[in-house]
Amino acid sequence: MEEMLTIGLSALAATLRVATPLVFCAMAGLVSERAGVIDIGLEGKMLAAAFTSASVAAVSGSALIALLAAMALATLLGLLHGFACITHRGDQVVSGVAINIIAAGLTAVLGIHWFGRGGQTPDLPVEARFMPVLPVSATDAGAALPLRFLAEVLGGHNLLVYLAFLLVPLVWWLIGSSRFGLRLRAVGENPEVVDTAGISVEWLRYRAVMICGALCGMAGTYLAIAQNAAFTPNMTAGQGFIALAAMIFGKWRAFPALAACLLFGFLDAVAIRLQGVEIAGIGQVPVQLIQALPYILTVILLAGFIGRAVAPKAIGQPYLKER
Repeated sequence: MEEMLTIGLSALAATLRVATPLVFCAMAGLVSERAGVIDIGLEGKMLAAAFTSASVAAVSGSALIALLAAMALATLLGLLHGFACITHRGDQVVSGVAINIIAAGLTAVLGIHWFGRGGQTPDLPVEARFMPVLPVSATDAGAALPLRFLAEVLGGHNLLVYLAFLLVPLVWWLIGSSRFGLRLRAVGENPEVVDTAGISVEWLRYRAVMICGALCGMAGTYLAIAQNAAFTPNMTAGQGFIALAAMIFGKWRAFPALAACLLFGFLDAVAIRLQGVEIAGIGQVPVQLIQALPYILTVILLAGFIGRAVAPKAIGQPYLKER
């Protein structure tokens, strides 16, 4: 019983760590798509930010400078996406896919050219990474469950983990209660009304894609210099698309999207612990099947098995101001 409890608490703690980049990206996509701009490029922005943060951290030795650099680059990619599909009214899906392809290619090529390690950046020292804010407190086996939960599940994480989960109520308030959020939602539903009120539709959408880029920068930074100690090519491994699935599962709302991210994170955490384990009546579960579980769930969710998700009415539609 005690062993199962320990494994369960460890899996919950790992769930928070694994879900962190998904939460950042899901909130990023939510802000962008609420403004009517589809962003398939979450994956590419997160990957580019991961490479930037690891590279800057390796040179500067500062995790904070690396975070700012990654957020700046991802914001620039967001502006590039906006320039293509807001200013020039290009296809938003094609623009996002192009960003993904550019990021995957450039990070590998620049990594090989600059560091000569097969595209991987040098291993980072402790001072160049985001380390746990507080160490995990030691608890006795007989300690009360709430105390063990606080110590072993909620304790021992780095700053970016806590920021990710604090971001969710902030985005919920921003979208649902602030004046900016009201205008943002109006742009995603009926941009003509916003334009008639004398508010710039383009500027609102540009601000949305900039916020989206900054949050993707935080997600990439977490992957490279908090969860890991270096960048490796294609280290995002489809997490940007999983975050998109979580956002759709949450019907473009902050807290349901968070729940979906935690579900994906839990599956991933459990999958790691099931590798090599014998299950009675089944035998050893293939590692490949376990690793595929989060992606299988992504396909199931996107196939519509969770009920109809109604997107903002003007999503994906470029706005042409009437003269």
